[in-house]
Amino acid sequence: MNYSLTSSAPAPIPVAHLFAPLDGHLLRLLRSLRPDDWSKQTLAAKWTVKDVAAHLLDGNVRVLSMQRDGYFGVSMPAAAQGSYLGLVDWLNSLNHEWVQAAQRLSPDVLILLLEATSYPTNAYYESVDLWSDAPFPVDWAGESKSYQWMHLAREYTEKWHHQQQIREAVGQTAELMTRELFYPCIDTFMRGLPHTYRTVSAPIGTLVHVCVTGEAGGRWILERTNDAWVLSPSATAQPTAILSLPPDIAWKVCTKGVSLETARKHAHITGDTELGAHALTMVSVMAQPREFDVNN
Repeated sequence: MNYSLTSSAPAPIPVAHLFAPLDGHLLRLLRSLRPDDWSKQTLAAKWTVKDVAAHLLDGNVRVLSMQRDGYFGVSMPAAAQGSYLGLVDWLNSLNHEWVQAAQRLSPDVLILLLEATSYPTNAYYESVDLWSDAPFPVDWAGESKSYQWMHLAREYTEKWHHQQQIREAVGQTAELMTRELFYPCIDTFMRGLPHTYRTVSAPIGTLVHVCVTGEAGGRWILERTNDAWVLSPSATAQPTAILSLPPDIAWKVCTKGVSLETARKHAHITGDTELGAHALTMVSVMAQPREFDVNN
């Protein structure tokens, strides 16, 4: 995918300044947890609150080691090179290994290590040239190369949605559902819309609007051009389909935190139902893709 910007392309997403406040929310949350909260199940399959916190620590450690210091430690296996599903399997294996090892860490030690690694990680994020090539492409957006601004936006979504998984488990979700913190996350997730629709046939000029309701949400316009589906901030023609979702469902759709059946129950679609519902198959994280079935 060509990752150069045109005058009609969506604007870059500034997030470097948001990592520190996001981490501040996380540390305050973790310090407030009761002992039994750490073992509560989250939306992340098979992961407890403590497991997700450990995964967030792993994220900091990887950024500092691999991206800041250029130290990879382990080589990517051949099966993960050039294969999206192979890469997903390998990343899942790395994540599982870390979470298993972190069973040895107490909640207090996890908090200590998260606090120690947050500042240098965020300082690194603020130091990067946003228009240089990213170390890794944002695969779920269909990019074979990405700019650093898109890579950082993807990193922000990782931190946001994993913290929100913890918050869902312990019933403290409001803090991240603000315009300042939520909108950059959902805006980044929506950059996966053109890739999601890549196999959908439609006449040139077809428009699909995807709306996330509420003050923290927004509207994204997907347009069929000669060559592909693209996000268009300026298209004014009548849309063929409009899909609306509440914010607490929208982010879960993008992270496979909700079933297609549940998502469909919360979605409001006008116009071409099948065309609009296809957006519910979007997966804006490194995970197995969904199969499209509006009834499942």
